[in-house]
Amino acid sequence: MAMNIRMISLPCVRKVAPGVEPVTLNTNLTFQSNSCNKKPSTVVKEKTPTPGKFGTFGGKFVPEILITPLEKLEAEFNSILEDHQFKAELATSLRDYVGRETPLYHAQNLTDHYKNINGEGPDVYLKREDLGHGGSYKMSNVIAQAILAKRMGQKSVITATSAGNHGVAAAAVCAKYSLDCTIFVGTRDMQRKPSNVQRMKLLGAQVKPVDGNFQAAVSESTRAWIENLETSYFLAGTAVGPHPIPTMVREFNSVIGKETRKQAIEKWGGLPDVLVACVGTGCNAVGLFHEFIGDESVRMIGIEGGGVGTNTSNLHSATLARGEVGVYHGAMCYLLQDGDGQIIKTESVASGLEFPGVSPELSFLKDAGRLECYTVTDQEALDAYQRLCNLEGIFPALEASHALAYLEKLCPTLPHGAKVVVNCSGTGYNDVTSVL
Repeated sequence: MAMNIRMISLPCVRKVAPGVEPVTLNTNLTFQSNSCNKKPSTVVKEKTPTPGKFGTFGGKFVPEILITPLEKLEAEFNSILEDHQFKAELATSLRDYVGRETPLYHAQNLTDHYKNINGEGPDVYLKREDLGHGGSYKMSNVIAQAILAKRMGQKSVITATSAGNHGVAAAAVCAKYSLDCTIFVGTRDMQRKPSNVQRMKLLGAQVKPVDGNFQAAVSESTRAWIENLETSYFLAGTAVGPHPIPTMVREFNSVIGKETRKQAIEKWGGLPDVLVACVGTGCNAVGLFHEFIGDESVRMIGIEGGGVGTNTSNLHSATLARGEVGVYHGAMCYLLQDGDGQIIKTESVASGLEFPGVSPELSFLKDAGRLECYTVTDQEALDAYQRLCNLEGIFPALEASHALAYLEKLCPTLPHGAKVVVNCSGTGYNDVTSVL
């Protein structure tokens, strides 16, 4: 039967009635949180695991033409998880090319800044993902998927980027592995981060502008992949999408949390008390959080872009805090949508936070009461950027600055000596003009 591929509508969006109870959980966790702002009604336990499902979230809501490619990708992904050769190659690449492990840095001046009049307060640590090759956490996921693409016999890669860190990482890794690379970028993001666009081109990538922002770029890259299923690999940089994409991206980014656990034990002989990460689509956050989900004593806090900050304004990117459940880009998750199920425009000073959907795993953790979700405004993030520059001599990405901004509210509530780890997910050298 003939099919006009261009007639397939992506992203697919469907409004879902709220309040649906989770039925399955694709994890091995048993926990009950006592520190979250939303209390779980029962202990969360594994029931009947369904691949790609986190409670009612996740799944595979896609056109029929994508079912077979996604099933093939899932089979290859499951295969490499037990493949010693893949693990060895990835470990070597993460160490020698990406520069892992990244430091867990005690920010002493920032710690002192948050001490009270009695000289007491929490100890603040930064997970320095900004020090990795490419200037962000993105490289770990990208290099793992590039190795996977080569194993699958693909010669070219299609992807999309917002702030440009994923695009730079993809272009660099494709150069390393001799893969053709096509990157879709929203015109608004190209204007905000022109230096990253130049880096992608210098690394040999073909950059294709798309009218709009990251949301539009992701949709267009998906259409391009559908038109080239036999020859191209879709290199996902976000934790949003049909199964197995969210699970893959989470798995390849989970090195962040695994390193953090190891480093915390080495530094102070225990686990962090609080983890804080910014949330756009959620890939850096879930990369840090996943390792600690089963540790009841560790609070997990996700910070979204509150935009201009008024309670009545729609100019924000707070999907978990203000969104509703829906289906977007092939998965059920929290979503910014209006009463008719149409996507609401997102807005943030940090382009990497401007996305209407979010990780289905984080969506589940929010509903389970395990994840705390808050927002900070554009101005609060800008202030936090300057604060870290002035106190520690570190340029954080504006995305990470949202997580750092929440320390203003969090630290006064914590006991003396509490250990707080903030994921400094990327460098902010390219954000200087936005800040000034």
